[in-house]
Amino acid sequence: MVPVENTEGPNLLNQKGREAETDGSCGASGGRHPACAGGCSMFTFLTSVTAAISGLLVGYELGLISGALLQIRTLLALTCHEQEMVVSSLLIGAFLASLTGGVLIDRYGRRLTIMLSSCLLGLGSLVLIMSLSYMVLIMGRIAIGVSISLSSIATCVYIAEIAPQHRRGLLVSLNELMIVIGILFAYISNYAFANVSNGWKYMFGLVIPLGLLQAIAMYFLPPSPRFLVMKGQEEAAGKVLRKLRVISDTTEELTLIKSSLKDEYQYSFWDLFRSKDNMRTRIMIGLTLVFFVQTTGQPNILFYASTVLKSVGFQSNEAASLASTGVGVVKVVSTIPATLLVDHVGSKTFLCIGSSVMAASLLTMGIVNLNINMNFTNICRSHSPLNQSLEEPVFYATGNLSTSNSSLREHIKGVTPHSRGSFVPMEDGMEQKGELTVTSLPNAGLSQTEHQIVTDPAVVPAAYKWLSLASLLVYVAAFSIGLGPSK
Repeated sequence: MVPVENTEGPNLLNQKGREAETDGSCGASGGRHPACAGGCSMFTFLTSVTAAISGLLVGYELGLISGALLQIRTLLALTCHEQEMVVSSLLIGAFLASLTGGVLIDRYGRRLTIMLSSCLLGLGSLVLIMSLSYMVLIMGRIAIGVSISLSSIATCVYIAEIAPQHRRGLLVSLNELMIVIGILFAYISNYAFANVSNGWKYMFGLVIPLGLLQAIAMYFLPPSPRFLVMKGQEEAAGKVLRKLRVISDTTEELTLIKSSLKDEYQYSFWDLFRSKDNMRTRIMIGLTLVFFVQTTGQPNILFYASTVLKSVGFQSNEAASLASTGVGVVKVVSTIPATLLVDHVGSKTFLCIGSSVMAASLLTMGIVNLNINMNFTNICRSHSPLNQSLEEPVFYATGNLSTSNSSLREHIKGVTPHSRGSFVPMEDGMEQKGELTVTSLPNAGLSQTEHQIVTDPAVVPAAYKWLSLASLLVYVAAFSIGLGPSK
């Protein structure tokens, strides 16, 4: 998913030693660290949850395009390349924002950046539903990509900086949990609006009120203490800490924040690639994990789940969207225990187990697809609305055809319901060779290219169809367990 920038940077080594000392003091019967003494107050928890709504919005936008693309590509008659641009334009915006996101949150603050990203998300979604054209779609998706990248960066940093040290990992993991819940909500939305006229508009529009509510709520929440110390506002930082920790003395924690900032300023960007404090090894491990997150195909599953499932036998948009909902359910179910157990089992163990299961499930999917008669070059082929109906069971109910297609209705009366690759007539005299060709439908407006069908779902064995879905779900679960916590 969208990479998250860690602004704590090179001070982690020094900070880790201080955290170990802190944990020791927390467990001892003697003096206790202020953060531990105050605990994780309800205000801190609610503030973290409010900020983590950004994760919900990010997950929703990542999974949304899977179902919306099925409708949009038909309405705009998008080519394969244009569909790919619609999907990837979100990542283009995310990449552009990641280049400046760290500077933005350091200059204007984490809280303000979250508010800005929520408003930008609402604006981008509004642009998408107000006008339907290819270029507007691209621009709206880029704006949303910028929004989710900024919110991903700012949210994790904000939660980490307001959380007490002994609850930091748990509260930061709220963002990851919200992301997978957002993906589940997106797939449910895809199914709910699959057969609704202009359902894609409802899909895009659902995030607008939630984004605006988050922006309003964040306005009433305090800035992070670390950001205030960075700006020289130590007194304001002390007030925020007292409110977050529910204690009166925050001197020691303020001293720790100032010390960590002093250590951080001793490093530069290029120190990440030097052997100093083993930073080169750390950055290579991080880059390798991010590389495998992308190359294992997880983002493609999120973006094209409905398209992939439709190509292996789930005929209608509604059936494909319903099947893809299982992807969201599995991600939520597998992410919760992985997040709770990663500190006990170890991320390396999860990574080895998850990667092995992912390899097995991908091999299974590959073998299954080899046995399905499918033209892979036509999976993303765009269809006109009429030709799209050729792929739906409703096409064969002639009463559903409009009155303007009365001549076409007469032809369809003689077509068998399961002969969509080559139309075989039931009555004599329709075609000399016994086939209904494209030229025999002059009013249908179908080109030879558009008429090509990917595969006949009726001839896909049920065992292959469900084995493909099961392998996909196992793959998603293994990814959440293996690479999810490792990030």
